[in-house]
Amino acid sequence: MKRLFLVATLFTCKSLSAAIVLDFEGVGDQASINDFYNGGKSSSGASGQNYGIHFSNDATGLIDSNVDFKYSGNFANEPSASTVAVFRNGGVATMNVASGFDTGFSFFYSYSSHESASADIYGGQNGTGELLGSLHLSTNFDQGCTNNPSGYYCHWNPIGLQFKGIAKSVVFGGPPEYALFDNLTLGSATPSKVPIVGAFWFMGPCLLALLSMGRRIRH
Repeated sequence: MKRLFLVATLFTCKSLSAAIVLDFEGVGDQASINDFYNGGKSSSGASGQNYGIHFSNDATGLIDSNVDFKYSGNFANEPSASTVAVFRNGGVATMNVASGFDTGFSFFYSYSSHESASADIYGGQNGTGELLGSLHLSTNFDQGCTNNPSGYYCHWNPIGLQFKGIAKSVVFGGPPEYALFDNLTLGSATPSKVPIVGAFWFMGPCLLALLSMGRRIRH
């Protein structure tokens, strides 16, 4: 019975630690994300955690102008820190995940157009293979952020879904520059406001449980 409990606890810990949150902090203002999360660099020369995740060239970082007026982001109330992502120069941007991810996909968004916009999850890279699920964005724009005079995108809706199979790409479609994204969460249908290291923070309670279980087994 104790052994079964230990296996179940290990499985739970693995599941909790599997979610990856991309908050885009450090990418740079108006910098293409590119290989920032792929062991390489964004177009600003910055590097982030290597998750084997590559973004197409029109996926760009924006920093809130409320931090410093030299930055260009006209938004407020962003879910984490001061950087978000926007897709430019066309109606499609792609995120490729080399090793794939399962369970769910989610994010926060602020969207100002009434045209159709979506995020489609595929089993192959570059939007190939089986379509595993689709998320559709609704307009939530409210011009004029009370706590940020230079902000226009104030409201951030959480959106996500669960899917079966292994996803290796997400294709974001819709009118360019009308949607802002933050805290893309791979491995969960609910977006997280916890920074990237939060995935490892979740391991804390699990490790304590395992240590406690180990002591009980030995005694």
